[in-house]
Amino acid sequence: MASEALLEKLNYTKAYRKTRLEVAHWVLEHPETLPELLEHCFTVKDDISYKAAWILEFVCIENLSLLYPYLDIYFEKLPTVYKDQAVRPLAKICEFLTTTYYKKKDAEIQKVLSEKHKETIVECCFDWLISNQKVACEVYAMQSLYYLGTEKDWIHSELITIIQANTHQRTHAYKARGKHILKQIEKLKSIPRNS
Repeated sequence: MASEALLEKLNYTKAYRKTRLEVAHWVLEHPETLPELLEHCFTVKDDISYKAAWILEFVCIENLSLLYPYLDIYFEKLPTVYKDQAVRPLAKICEFLTTTYYKKKDAEIQKVLSEKHKETIVECCFDWLISNQKVACEVYAMQSLYYLGTEKDWIHSELITIIQANTHQRTHAYKARGKHILKQIEKLKSIPRNS
């Protein structure tokens, strides 16, 4: 049975990229296991949750649209995740979604990513930026908020404040991405918007 095979594969998944890719390809070959993979992602007290999140990230890299039918579940459960190892790949998926929606202007995602989903991304990303998260998660959150802020101005104002307040005490990676995001926002401000 596919679900037992998925659980077994998750239990033996290691952080090695090769292992994660193998399991992700197995899920891509068995897309009927995606709801169960999501369920494991949000079993937040269990170590299997971050292993499932690793796999989901790789599945989304290969075929983001597989997640689209499950966006309601994804965003309902996203705020419950708190383990660093799980938050990072789930934050990366938020970046994939916002990049595909705003930068690539993909018609399929523009039909399925709702205002409620966007609100959850905004809330989670700001939470990740103001709480004690790893830099990768913060970088993904900044990028997602940049894209969401192209639709809602107040997001950029808050994002600028947080980046400027935190830059002096964060890592070089945080500083570099923060500087990049601030430049993107400044550049966007100089472009006249259609009324």
